[in-house]
Amino acid sequence: MSPGRPGRVIVVGSVNVDLVMRLPQLPGPGETVTGGALARYDGGKGANQAVAAARAGAATFFVGAVGAADGQPSVDALVADGVDATAIERLSAPTGHAIVLVDSGRGENQIAVAAGANGLVPPGHVTAALSVLCLAHGDVLVLSFEIPAAALQAAADSARSAGIDLVVNPSPVLPRSLDLLTGAIVTPNAGELAAIARLACLPQAEPDAMASAVARRTGAPVVVTLGPDGALLARPGGTEHFPGYRVAVRDTTGAGDTFTGVLAASLAAGLPLSDCVARAVAASALAATREGARPGMPTAAAIDEFLAGA
Repeated sequence: MSPGRPGRVIVVGSVNVDLVMRLPQLPGPGETVTGGALARYDGGKGANQAVAAARAGAATFFVGAVGAADGQPSVDALVADGVDATAIERLSAPTGHAIVLVDSGRGENQIAVAAGANGLVPPGHVTAALSVLCLAHGDVLVLSFEIPAAALQAAADSARSAGIDLVVNPSPVLPRSLDLLTGAIVTPNAGELAAIARLACLPQAEPDAMASAVARRTGAPVVVTLGPDGALLARPGGTEHFPGYRVAVRDTTGAGDTFTGVLAASLAAGLPLSDCVARAVAASALAATREGARPGMPTAAAIDEFLAGA
């Protein structure tokens, strides 16, 4: 890391308003399920990852866009969590929205997204914002795929030019995903890992074999989130499994974003990658114990306490 300061986490991604409905069970195709309870939360994969990193102790910056007419509350929420929101652009489109259905018994979810301003983030804005931040050794840039591919490519190019760590959460998987994953620490779930393997024309196999194959293809580690089973780290030297934790699951929404954000914050703090993954697994378990994407995201102290008692 640069002398005199730890690295920073810079997230380039989406801001959403989440409308969350808890249901007795998730509906099947053509099915109506009654008895739901509706709540509103601040969300968006990128914004969630930024909040997770900030709560985990990293100096965190966010680059993205909201609607000029309706986006200020979303910006204010990020600032309240210690995220520098200076590089959020205001656009004519409305702020992105996500509809989240949650099975109140199992905590599983289904999510549909209307991109809004997220779908219009200009690559020039991303490049300019990252130039102002003067990316330096020790910084970590985080990407997820809810903004245009051109904006993501501009961010990845800036990270590679600066020689800093790039963490990519490939959700949802895009046709051009392989271009963005080269040299990046990739954090897919099991379904996203399989989709990436198909794009790369790799055989479908068990997660450890697929993760190893993808890591060889990208030339960098792959960290697969496995829900209650923890996570899998694949590197050229082999794979390592990090078991999950038994917790009272309320809502898995945001658990993956927590994982990626805490992983990035731990990298920015200079921790070895294995330690970063272990902290991210613990943090995502804690996040699943509360409703909504952000309410359960833990602080660094809470992660330390949880790991000490595990």
